[in-house]
Amino acid sequence: MKSRRAAFALSLVFALLMGAAFAQADAGEEPMDPPTPGQALRDRDFGVVTHQFGLDRQVEMYQWRAQAGGYTQVWSAGPIDSSRFAPGHQNPAKLPLEGRRWLAQDARLDGKPIDPSVLQTLGQWRVFRPNFSRLPANLAASFQPEGDGLGSAENPLEPGIGDLRIFWRELHLPPLDGKVELRGGRWQLTPVAAAQALSGERASTVVELPDNEDRKLLPWLLAGAVVLAAIGLVWRRLRRRSAAR
Repeated sequence: MKSRRAAFALSLVFALLMGAAFAQADAGEEPMDPPTPGQALRDRDFGVVTHQFGLDRQVEMYQWRAQAGGYTQVWSAGPIDSSRFAPGHQNPAKLPLEGRRWLAQDARLDGKPIDPSVLQTLGQWRVFRPNFSRLPANLAASFQPEGDGLGSAENPLEPGIGDLRIFWRELHLPPLDGKVELRGGRWQLTPVAAAQALSGERASTVVELPDNEDRKLLPWLLAGAVVLAAIGLVWRRLRRRSAAR
């Protein structure tokens, strides 16, 4: 619990410091125009289209899974090896349909291309319900609308082993002000935004420390957060001065 409180305190202080730094550095700067994704992305197999920055098809199959004392039936995005299961509990060797992902190749901001790393780092995947009016006839015979996607089970409440369910996600970009800069003719992550993304990934993993160790480390962690915030503030002000020349 102590380590979790320390991690929470660090995250809160870091967020407040970074927010204050950016608020001061961005004062007087004009906001950027919204980024544009370019051409629509298509899952041609199912006729699904999105005008966002990414399209993700996710496929799950209903399968047997071993558990203590027997077997249970679950949805899984990957094949479950049933070669050692008891008779009557065999799964298909593989999924008949694979998931796929498409990212915008012509995303732009103020007329300049956005590096794919920006989409991958800052993009937010959200489930959406496509329009299935362009679903090919052969697939329409095998799938029916189920929730936000499609399913192959005749009765969605009672799927059978080998049944599939498919849903799609699209990639949204948050406002990019202060998070990207022009380098080599392309919009790329600023060092501060890249550091924030990395710290967010690390903070998602809770590390249990021995008793009192979190108290010993907390001052150093807080000092590190202050240093990072100061670096971000100085860097943004230098960039503004350079742009004004």
